[in-house]
Amino acid sequence: MEPGFAGGERDKRYDFFKQIQWVGFDVDGVLTDGGIIINDQGVESKRFHSRDGHGIKTLLKAGIKVALITGRRSEVVARRAEELGITEVRQGVFHKLEAYEAILKKEGLTPEQTAFAGDDIVDLPILVRCALPMAPADACPEVLAVAKFVATANGGHGAAREMVECILKGQWLWDDLLARYRA
Repeated sequence: MEPGFAGGERDKRYDFFKQIQWVGFDVDGVLTDGGIIINDQGVESKRFHSRDGHGIKTLLKAGIKVALITGRRSEVVARRAEELGITEVRQGVFHKLEAYEAILKKEGLTPEQTAFAGDDIVDLPILVRCALPMAPADACPEVLAVAKFVATANGGHGAAREMVECILKGQWLWDDLLARYRA
């Protein structure tokens, strides 16, 4: 039996999943473990989890739009987004809510159609407005307090994959996606 489902029947509390058409992710602390490595030459590196990446690609294949909204600016993030097929990337954003609202306006979406994954207080303005606020297990207490979905994994260690699966299972798309791999 899938989480959120009882006796094979869809739990009515999860009907809002079918409205989710856009998912935003913070980067540092959600798609990475939050560590920022800068070598002596000033070259930055970050560690991304491969299953998180595959999950995001699966979300895109399911027709759900994905965006990255991050406070830092990094070539590594741009490169990772390109690898995953994410075209909406907002970097160096101090006021993340403004970026979120601009994306929603551009896409013609309402907050009820969105989910966002964040880990720190800078993410709170979006988390309290979207339909599905999500957090990795190691998010700060203030974020955990508003999250409707908290992954069992920490940021950068499969948390984003859990979030993606939650949405796809909630939309009853997961089994169809799995069937493609089993065929």
